[in-house]
Amino acid sequence: MTQLMGRPILEVPGELGAGPVLADLLAGVRTALLGLAVVAVPVLGLWVVTPYADDGAAGAARLAGALWLLGHGAPVLRGGLDAPLTVTPLLLSLLAVGQLHRAGARVAARRGARVRWGGPAAVWAGYCAVALAVAVQCSGAGLFRARVLPDVLVVALLAAAATAAGARSAHRTAARQAARREARSALPDRSTGPVAAWWLLLDRVPGWARPVGAAPVVRAAALAAVAGLVAAGALLVAVAAVLAGVGGGGPAMAALGHGPAAVAGLLLLSVLLLPNAVLWGTAYALGPGFAAGTGTVVAPSGAALGPVPEFPLFALLPEPGAGGWRLLVCLLPVLAGAVPALLLGRAAAAGPDQDRHQGRDGHDGPDHGDGEEYEPGEEAAAAPWHPAATAVAALAAALLTGAAAAALGWLSGGALAGGRMAELGPVPWRTGLAAAGWFAVVAVPGALLVRGWAPAARRLDGLGGAFAVRARRSALLLRARAYAVVLRLGRPTDDPD
Repeated sequence: MTQLMGRPILEVPGELGAGPVLADLLAGVRTALLGLAVVAVPVLGLWVVTPYADDGAAGAARLAGALWLLGHGAPVLRGGLDAPLTVTPLLLSLLAVGQLHRAGARVAARRGARVRWGGPAAVWAGYCAVALAVAVQCSGAGLFRARVLPDVLVVALLAAAATAAGARSAHRTAARQAARREARSALPDRSTGPVAAWWLLLDRVPGWARPVGAAPVVRAAALAAVAGLVAAGALLVAVAAVLAGVGGGGPAMAALGHGPAAVAGLLLLSVLLLPNAVLWGTAYALGPGFAAGTGTVVAPSGAALGPVPEFPLFALLPEPGAGGWRLLVCLLPVLAGAVPALLLGRAAAAGPDQDRHQGRDGHDGPDHGDGEEYEPGEEAAAAPWHPAATAVAALAAALLTGAAAAALGWLSGGALAGGRMAELGPVPWRTGLAAAGWFAVVAVPGALLVRGWAPAARRLDGLGGAFAVRARRSALLLRARAYAVVLRLGRPTDDPD
């Protein structure tokens, strides 16, 4: 009896994991309820302070549930005509993905370095159970209504991707820690070292034009380019907010007549959609721009707009007409490509693996990171890239940047309603093509220029260092001679008497 009472409840033996499944299920339920509470608390608070609300507490709860589903990318129906609402508030999406990633990592960390998916699967199941209940609750009457099957499917896909990513990151961390412990206690096994993956497309590239070991540098350059483009979009949104004076703008003043609750609701929705506006600003800076309704375009070359809803973020739109000085914003992608070009050029000049050729103890000998030295032939991997290999690496980073820009443009857009508001946001393929083109135009010549300048810069540094050493030696010699002269003058002379 004592042995039976000491066993955990609902433990699944074997490869599914050693932790109780019920605890992992409750972890998924808790994660979903926490995200739902982040949405429900402000919505219910606004319903409480609204003097004459159109709906009761049940309607406010259904609105919060619909917004929570919409934050996962799930489509929601709006109004009596069942108009589609597919614009995803990306701030809620970031919150949901972060919570699921953390929950998956926390559950997988208890399993150690061995990959076991029972715990993350239980977290996913608990999260989807809450999503199913919310979708069923919001599928009835109300201003915003959910469709059970599509909404639960979208939430399940997002939850599976985020939870699996968190679990995999925890497994990798545990595996690295276990490898470090084994390296301290035993000789390392060279047959189980990490293998760098590279695109299969580069296998067809000739050897002299292939950037050896460039995968980490290409990924870092693409991430830097995407970060620079997003920063350019954020800068445009900030400048537009200052120029438009949103704090005393028309939409907020119009909503003020309906009470402070209406103004607070508009500001809350604006905050939730702020990442979407930043990505729209990124598409604007790239050149293709974005749509603010069917048959409209907002781009540096000009803006063709129609009537838009009274919403604070729509007050940031430029005036209709030709672009003029607005074409200067196209310089922002050029600036965003400077850092990736520098990264690629330095890697091309020095070799991507130059950090590995210095041991962990600071000596100049090459080191594998596990105490063993490289063979003499391995130093060739750190040789400078051919100019064609540098261009190939820059083009690969440009393709990654374009794919990321297209994906972000697709996530930020959607439909606000039927009719004119059925098209909002950037066109994904145009945004991705513009991002790849801008990056290729900037990064390829920039990387080649940095690659050609780096040896000359190293020679100048060497000459400067040699000059400094010679100057230091000359100063020491002059000081010693002056000290000798002082000693000789101060020494007493012998008296001949």
